[in-house]
Amino acid sequence: MTLMTVTYELQEPLKAAQFKALGDFANTYGLHSFRLDEKTGYLHLDYDASRLKEIVVEQVLRGARIPVLRKLEPGNN
Repeated sequence: MTLMTVTYELQEPLKAAQFKALGDFANTYGLHSFRLDEKTGYLHLDYDASRLKEIVVEQVLRGARIPVLRKLEPGNN
């Protein structure tokens, strides 16, 4: 297992339905956990990179209407 963390900046605070979508996404094969930093608006996702590619993580977030603004590079969060 190769545990990776990817961080996204959100365009706006999450609504209840979006939190539910994240909870559902947490059951996706390879996603371990997520953390939301409400102060910075950053969403941190921990996933198994040997089972799930980062591009798939982003596609699922957008499909769930999570308001992702941009991915932050490591060290910039």
